[in-house]
Amino acid sequence: MMEPPKGTVRDWLNQRASQGGTGFVFPDGAPDLRWGDLHENARRIAVMLTGMGVEKGESVAILYPNCREAIEVLFGVLYGGFRATMINLVAGDSAVAYALEHSGARYGFVHPGQTELFDRSADPAKITILQAADVTNADGNLHSISSDSHALLMYTSGTTGRPKGVVHTHSSLLAGGWTTAIAHKLSEADRGLCVLPIYHINGLCVTVMGTLVSGGSLAMCERFSASRFWENLSKVEATWFSVVPTIISHLLHSDTKPDAQTRQRVRFGRSASSALAPDVQRAFEDRFQIPIVETMGLTETAAQILSNPLPPGIRKIGSPGIAFGNEAAIFDAHCQPVSRETEGELVIRGPNTMLEYLKNPEATADTFTADGWLRTGDLARMDEDGYVYVTGRLKELIIKGGENIAPREIDEALYSHPDVVEAAAFARPCHSYGETVEAAVKIREGSKLTPMDLSKICEAQLGRFKSPDEVHILLDLPKGPSGKIQRNRILEIVDEKAGNSTI
Repeated sequence: MMEPPKGTVRDWLNQRASQGGTGFVFPDGAPDLRWGDLHENARRIAVMLTGMGVEKGESVAILYPNCREAIEVLFGVLYGGFRATMINLVAGDSAVAYALEHSGARYGFVHPGQTELFDRSADPAKITILQAADVTNADGNLHSISSDSHALLMYTSGTTGRPKGVVHTHSSLLAGGWTTAIAHKLSEADRGLCVLPIYHINGLCVTVMGTLVSGGSLAMCERFSASRFWENLSKVEATWFSVVPTIISHLLHSDTKPDAQTRQRVRFGRSASSALAPDVQRAFEDRFQIPIVETMGLTETAAQILSNPLPPGIRKIGSPGIAFGNEAAIFDAHCQPVSRETEGELVIRGPNTMLEYLKNPEATADTFTADGWLRTGDLARMDEDGYVYVTGRLKELIIKGGENIAPREIDEALYSHPDVVEAAAFARPCHSYGETVEAAVKIREGSKLTPMDLSKICEAQLGRFKSPDEVHILLDLPKGPSGKIQRNRILEIVDEKAGNSTI
């Protein structure tokens, strides 16, 4: 399929149901979910919501971990023409409360295991809890919807202020699954393995929407488990999987490995959500003999914007690849294109870009250029072949003595030691330099690696000026729902541990 998907999620689910077959399987034990059964259950939910007077495009909150019912609820809300408002279950009570309030949701589907979170975060006078199990009647009217109708509301992590509510239409949501499907050549013969939460854009668009658009099937785990990963992959006969760099690192340091039959069946593993250190990628591929395809995506672009081609295409380690299904360019500070190999801001234009930030026209206007390019906030350069190399976040640059230092350079130096499982450099405010460089790492159990050893590695690769003044060894680095390390939280954590102030 060379053109972006037309129509709505309702249209696509109708089509999959008419074709039949299994859509979703659950290694944790729930019964398989056939496309026909999903269609019937989704329609029941849609009819119920319509009969209750929920308006087209109105927010309906979904507080669910990965499970069979989560898929039914998600598709039920989308099928009815409502705005599926995915609540990040690990964002913290204040962020959950903000999302529920800001979204304007009057109804919420709440998993039994999330009722305490809901009770702590929601205003019971404003939001009514619904249960998918209460739905009985599949007969009734539905709202008429089109490709430009609201479909998804997902909140950003809010690392620089209040979270922003990203609104996707049916068109951009489907395009998010399509960019994945065309980059990875997904077909009806493929079965993916999802271990990332579907309340995050990666889990939802890459694996769920990618499966809907490609017509394959998806195995969905409740959560990632290093000890059961290869066993689950084998049990469900998956042909590909989608993970994040921290998961790749944890698998690399685990004692388990795939059997020969699984290695032969799996076409590729996919990495996204943050930069994958080249040394970690090479070590993973050497040990497990499964190619890793590095990619890049954003909530604002319904996940994927860039991907390396599948083997035997050229994968450039250290780059998240080339544009598939959208355009990518590098702009200067005046929003003008720069020449190849010149650093600037990565911008994206295509069918997968968001409609808007909900109730925030100023932020929406700041994010789009006059001719429709979405500003990602990532510093990058593009080589002569169109491969993008991300050098850092505009807002994460460490400015030491007036010089810009990209944390990613330091991360990669730290990951070059095989005992490092997680690593992240960060800035510490400083009266003399403005900011100085520090880093935090998690090392494998039993390792004798010291902060001094790691400092020497950085100095040898980067020189003294860019190297961290201190390296902190932590049991775990703070991570968001997708497994991305939250660099902005590390300073507070290391200072709490040491009993220091931040200045």
